[in-house]
Amino acid sequence: MTHADTHEPGEELTDEEELEITDEEGQAATQKDKLKQLREQLKAVNTEKRELLEEVQRIKADFLNSKKRLEEQQKAALARSENAFVAALLPLADSFTMAMKDTAAWEATDEAWRKGVEGIHTQLERILAAHNVSAINPVSESFDPERHEAVGTTEHESESETVVDVVQLGYERNGTILRPAKVVISS
Repeated sequence: MTHADTHEPGEELTDEEELEITDEEGQAATQKDKLKQLREQLKAVNTEKRELLEEVQRIKADFLNSKKRLEEQQKAALARSENAFVAALLPLADSFTMAMKDTAAWEATDEAWRKGVEGIHTQLERILAAHNVSAINPVSESFDPERHEAVGTTEHESESETVVDVVQLGYERNGTILRPAKVVISS
C-alpha cells in the first residue's frame, strides 16, 4: 500500500507524495502501453501464422495434385507403350490368319510343318491374351464406325449396313481400339 492510499481526503500532499503518485500512474500507463503493444504483436503473429498455415495447405494440395497428375501420366505412358508393342505384333497375327485362311493350301502342306506353325500361332495368341488383347471379328454385327472400317459394300440378303465379311481382323485392348476391323458391309 502506498502513502497516497493512506492519505485522508482533503489533506494536502507533499511534493514527494505527488511524485510517488505520478510515478505509479506513469508505471501503470507504461504497463498498459506494453500490454497493448504485446497484444498487437500477438495479433500480428497469429495473422502471420494463419497465413503461413494456409500457404502450407495450398502447397500440400498442389503437391498432391501434381503427384496424382504425374501418376496418371505415367499410367497413360505405360498404356501407350504397351499398345504400341501390341500393335507391332498385329501384322504377324494377320500373316498367320492369311496363311491358315486358304484351307486348300493349308491342308496340302506337310502336317509336321503345319503343326509347328499352329504352335507358333498359339504362342502369339497367348502373348496377345496376356496383354488383354482380343480380336474384333464382327461378322453379322451391325456396322459400327468406332470399331469397324468399311472397305467395301455388297448386295446381301442381310439387313443394310450389316458386316458380311471381314477382310482384316480388328483388335482391342482393355476397351481401346488398337485397330478397327476392315469389313465389307451389306448395302
